[in-house]
Amino acid sequence: MDAIARLRSSFVAGLFVVLPLAVTLFVLDWAVDRLTVTLAPVVSGTGLAEVAGNEALATALAIALVALVITLVGFVASHEAGRRLFGGFERGVRLLPVIRAVYFGVRQVSESLATPGDGFDRVVVAEFPHDGTWSIGFVTNPAPRSVRRAAGEELMTVFFPHSPNPTAGKLVMMHPDDYAEIDMSVARGLRLLVTTGLSVDDPNRLPPAVSTAE
Repeated sequence: MDAIARLRSSFVAGLFVVLPLAVTLFVLDWAVDRLTVTLAPVVSGTGLAEVAGNEALATALAIALVALVITLVGFVASHEAGRRLFGGFERGVRLLPVIRAVYFGVRQVSESLATPGDGFDRVVVAEFPHDGTWSIGFVTNPAPRSVRRAAGEELMTVFFPHSPNPTAGKLVMMHPDDYAEIDMSVARGLRLLVTTGLSVDDPNRLPPAVSTAE
């Protein structure tokens, strides 16, 4: 193998090593930035910056504190007393028209992302948000009866998530003829969005190592 071919082969091998790492770092950087902004009130309110001595360590402590609180909430909710407590809380939320819509809507999306097969029905592609641009969406349910009656046709609700944050997106009501179902699992579709289109087809079947040998 001549020098040019060997350099080209080494570059390709390095690309396959660096690219997954770069995407991972990009997603982590985005997550850290969002966490830093979200946890800023916790850091300032608890005085962690003064205790830790610097902002980065204070943010890490705030993340650990929030994780601990979430774990404790989950522990309490997994027991009978906790289920009764949170059940009473949700019954109270149901009495508040606007708040209940937001609360139970976010809860349903969270549960759908945690167990995709139980929430999203199937993966589709459609020309959205305009013609010539194809986006991945998830069919959820038939559109509300009042919407279908007003439109005069059968419509389905399709959720088009943002990337790399699939918890945000656009909810569109479309006729089934306006989208096409594709051979892709919901988990694979979500993974594709989170990794900005650079995920492998199956995380349990990693691509083989690139060989630089002749």
